[in-house]
Amino acid sequence: MPNYLNIIQIVLSIALILVILFQVRGGGLGGIFGQADTVYRTKRGIEKTLFQFTIVLAVLFIVVSIITLIVS
Repeated sequence: MPNYLNIIQIVLSIALILVILFQVRGGGLGGIFGQADTVYRTKRGIEKTLFQFTIVLAVLFIVVSIITLIVS
């Protein structure tokens, strides 16, 4: 049983890393040249979906980690 949990945990961690890397953060090089990157804007469309999916994956990762700790 712990082998399956370890595989699930590895898959969740890779998915979590990929989803975090897909998210857009900051203004990139625009901040160097004086572009304001602190403008407030709401998350819409795919950006909102990625944000919510990141939260779900993080919660699942934590739950699987706790279950693995309890089982072993």
